Amino acid sequence: MKSFKPLVPFLKRHLGSYVLGVLFLMLVDAIQLIPPHLLGKATDDLKNGLMTPKLLGLYAAAIIGLALAVACGRFLWRMNLIGASRKLEMDLRNHLFNKLLELSPGYYDTHKTGDLMAHATNDVNAVRMFFGPGIVRLVDSVFMTLTTILAMIFTIDFRLTLITIIPLAVMSFIINRFGKLVHDLFKKVQEAFSSLTDRVQESFSGIRVIKAFVQEEEELKNFEKENTKNFNANMRMVKIWGLFDPMVQLMASLSFTAVLIYGGIMTIKGNISLGDFVAFTSYLGMLIWPMMAMGWVINMMQRAAASMERLENIFKEIPEIQDEDPIKINSLEGHITIKNLTFRYKKELKPVLSDINIDLKPGQTLGVTGRTGSGKTTLTRLLLRQYPVPTNSIFFDGIDINDIPLKTLRENIGFVPQDSFLFSDTLSGNIGFAGNFPDEEIIKAAKLSAIDKEIRDFPKGYSTIVGERGVTLSGGQKQRISIARALIKNPRILILDDCLSAVDASTEEKILMNLKSYLSGRTSIIISHRISAIKDCDEIIVLEQGKIFERGNHEQLLEKGGIYAQMYRHQLLEENLLKEA
Repeated sequence: MKSFKPLVPFLKRHLGSYVLGVLFLMLVDAIQLIPPHLLGKATDDLKNGLMTPKLLGLYAAAIIGLALAVACGRFLWRMNLIGASRKLEMDLRNHLFNKLLELSPGYYDTHKTGDLMAHATNDVNAVRMFFGPGIVRLVDSVFMTLTTILAMIFTIDFRLTLITIIPLAVMSFIINRFGKLVHDLFKKVQEAFSSLTDRVQESFSGIRVIKAFVQEEEELKNFEKENTKNFNANMRMVKIWGLFDPMVQLMASLSFTAVLIYGGIMTIKGNISLGDFVAFTSYLGMLIWPMMAMGWVINMMQRAAASMERLENIFKEIPEIQDEDPIKINSLEGHITIKNLTFRYKKELKPVLSDINIDLKPGQTLGVTGRTGSGKTTLTRLLLRQYPVPTNSIFFDGIDINDIPLKTLRENIGFVPQDSFLFSDTLSGNIGFAGNFPDEEIIKAAKLSAIDKEIRDFPKGYSTIVGERGVTLSGGQKQRISIARALIKNPRILILDDCLSAVDASTEEKILMNLKSYLSGRTSIIISHRISAIKDCDEIIVLEQGKIFERGNHEQLLEKGGIYAQMYRHQLLEENLLKEA
């Protein structure tokens, strides 16, 4: 039960619903004890010749009235208990989603999407099932068992009751052992489902790559492997659960046999009446269901406990990046200073960036280039504080980045990532993602990123829905929409991380011309492999193996004749060859 401790605040808030639901459920159970007694009385009246049409009508009316009362009671306990469990499900999912949004990007480097999806679906549902149908069955089984046994003792015979419940006591012991097995097995089931979900999610996301490389059969084999693991984990659960039902039926049969033999003898001897015997067998039938329900309760509880443990592992995660006593600041001027920055993703790994020093004044533009894997994107991640930044290494307006509220830092930076991610929304919705912007602002941003004309060519214009991750658009179109999304924020600082790689040279030139006036007075960092995108920057740095290998403006770097000059000559040659072609 320790697994459910985090749910105590929720249970306190909805205590009224649970109390009302339990009361209505107990009332229904109590009413259900009356019909067997009426049936016994009616049997005795028939046997003794006391039954009359009027009395038969009264018995029938009473049973119908009790059935209506049970129906109303069932509706009321369902609305309260099942309703409360649905609220719990909603709260858990909201809490989980909120927690996942809080966690730093580094968390997603080590946790798969499919596994997280399994937490949000299967695990949350398992907890709901216990705190809804599970509570119903728990109350049902405990209350019905106690009241039925008491009714059997006080209205019929103590000795007969005692003989009858001995097999049921053995069944309680079996149920207890059964629950411990279920807990361990269900954890493995959930892990297998998580692995399967992750495989499916990854395959669907990369379906175009799979088809391009004709790997459908290989992917099917991989899926079948994970699916078999999931099947085997579930079958182990089925085997244990499959043993339970026959065991319950066996114990029920033993109890009925005891009633038939011992109760029959007592009826023949006149110790109990025929009506009492009929009522007793009805009570025994009512007792079997609660005992079976207890098995379901144990099953649900162990499943919920296993799932809650998995969810709690996420809830206990502490975000790697969070505000710790930040200063009160709402805006940034854009003065970026980097002093002796050395960064590694893990302690045991070699540095990705080493001894980086940059002083970028407000309104200046910094160009960053270098070979693949030189640390360019890592630099942008640190400027956005997506990973832990060493103290006294990055400053904005003279303030250590770790002392600036994350909200303030990221609101003042317009960022266009290397991987242009678009949501399955309208084009205007993607451009205006950062807030509620009027159509005029959205169109203005689209014009700056040279995508307005192409958007208007779509049948529904800015209302066109793009597919998941923007699959219906070309790479260049996605990049330009991402640029528009950053520009519309009107940020003090703009970071473009190689976001023009998929556009042609003429479109790139048009975008850069549009950005010249936009960037006036703003601090900007442009990362690109193309020299044409950064040649007009106030300062350019060339990264090589995480270090600043060269720095200066375009003319100075060409004069040095180093990596930058070599890249420039190669790109110039490529352009000339393309023109000739």
